[in-house]
Amino acid sequence: MSVRQANTACVGSFVDELARCGLRHVVISPGSRSTPLTMVFQKHPRIRVWMHVDERSAGFFALGIAKAKREPVALVCTSGTAAANYFPAVTEAKLSRVPLIVLTADRPHELRDVGAPQTMDQLHLFGTHVKWFVDMPLPETAPSLVRHIRTTAARSMATAVRGPAGPVHLNLPFREPLVPDMEDPSLFTKGRRSGESSSYVQVHQRYQDILEPRSTNRLNGLDKVERGLIICGPQTDSDITGPLLRLARFLQYPILADPLSGLRSGPHDKTWVLDSYDAFLRDEEMTKKLEPEVVIRFGGMPVSKALLLFLKRYPSSRHIVVDGGGGWQDPTLLATDMVYADPASFCQALIGDRPDERERTSWSLQWQKINSRSRRIMVEQGRTPNLSEGRIFLELAEWLPEKSLLFVGNSMPVRDMDSFFLNNSRGIQTMANRGANGIDGVVSTALGAATTVSHMTLVIGDLSFYHDLNGLLAAKLHSLNATIIVVNNNGGGIFSFLPQAKEAEAFEDLFGTPIDLDFSHVVQMYKGTFRRVTDWAEFRKAHEEGRKEGGLSVIEIVTDRGKNVSLHRKIWQAVANGLKEEA
Repeated sequence: MSVRQANTACVGSFVDELARCGLRHVVISPGSRSTPLTMVFQKHPRIRVWMHVDERSAGFFALGIAKAKREPVALVCTSGTAAANYFPAVTEAKLSRVPLIVLTADRPHELRDVGAPQTMDQLHLFGTHVKWFVDMPLPETAPSLVRHIRTTAARSMATAVRGPAGPVHLNLPFREPLVPDMEDPSLFTKGRRSGESSSYVQVHQRYQDILEPRSTNRLNGLDKVERGLIICGPQTDSDITGPLLRLARFLQYPILADPLSGLRSGPHDKTWVLDSYDAFLRDEEMTKKLEPEVVIRFGGMPVSKALLLFLKRYPSSRHIVVDGGGGWQDPTLLATDMVYADPASFCQALIGDRPDERERTSWSLQWQKINSRSRRIMVEQGRTPNLSEGRIFLELAEWLPEKSLLFVGNSMPVRDMDSFFLNNSRGIQTMANRGANGIDGVVSTALGAATTVSHMTLVIGDLSFYHDLNGLLAAKLHSLNATIIVVNNNGGGIFSFLPQAKEAEAFEDLFGTPIDLDFSHVVQMYKGTFRRVTDWAEFRKAHEEGRKEGGLSVIEIVTDRGKNVSLHRKIWQAVANGLKEEA
């Protein structure tokens, strides 16, 4: 059998098996060595192809689709350094538990390590940042190899979604000629089991982990402990909201809800959902009065550094971490109980058949009153007449349309979201790249997520925006509807909050790093609309017009790094003073 027939048989079977296992989206960057994969993916009727010429941006674009859809997405590139450009996105996917199927084309074995062009060592390229790696065999038509191809495809899909979810890497070598026979009638049928309509091998995953009786016994009695807290960090499971609220009512424990927890937005009752803890936990005198006996934590570690320092202040507290993904999400190193269970099932196991409404405790009332006072002060102080970074989120929480998708960049934007994106009933979905917390690839990830909704809003800093200007191409290529709010403080705003800011002589060159760019030109290049606003009325109008027009809309808000630091510290002090006055 010819090389062309072998490539056709193996790649056809491989792509078909991925589709039969549930793969629906693939992000492809152009190249020669990957020709068999790209042409066959495009031909398959159940898979949508998204083209993106920059592999670095393509990796994050796929990450965004997978993050929003909560299902595996494939990546395809040619051989050589193209594959290396996936590394940042693969790292983020591993740490944020997002399933990706990374497919890198490669030269045949005889052309490796002999100076062949566009060739490098791609074996275990991503190291421990992927869950599984396979160097696939060269294609041939032997039935046993075709069965191996289908089995590996099914296994890769199952491995990517098995908790904790993450990326897998398959390296696929091809000999020339590379163009497959697209008219082969057995393109997607070779190697299938006769009469089967599902995948070649069906992998039956555990649906959920249920607490074993001895664990339930160890955790029983928490309702007798008054001074407890529930902390919900970044997570994407919308089904956890109801069980968490019932657990809070049953235990009488306030929920400290990260803005990426999904708990601050929506029609549900927010009596137990606290949103201003980042402000009042900065007050040392206040934290002395709030020592918890028990902390139950769900999701990733929250954004708030004030909360992290508060928890570390009380290392003797019992610290229960619930992780349905089976990982170890405890950067505090305080965990006394690591619970591998489905979060909803965990909540139900603690409540049992007992009613979840109990008499309000003085502990819970204290937290709720402090949070309410702090929120009022945050809103009053945050509504500055001049453009400021925190008020952006006060505005968005007030008038973003129902069920909007709000993506946020790292560094200052996600921290301002934590402080100022307060409880609301609008059902706004919030997302960010909080695995590695990098400022790279944010535009591409957000635009990947935008493929799943009618319109997406991204808030991002100027340096992070600059890092991923190539990512804007996706909005143009795929006619995505996105509004990008660029907070332009001409540099790295977060560094102004750190001790380095006191080193005036070196600060601007090494940390402030002003770049003095006019982004209007690059937005125009990608056929987007650019608006630089000067007041809040213009800001709202610009956002409304961008949504109405569709396509790519970029709104720039120019702020001052020094004034931003002063305003934040003024607000934190106002909260501390206000709480003392009302104590």
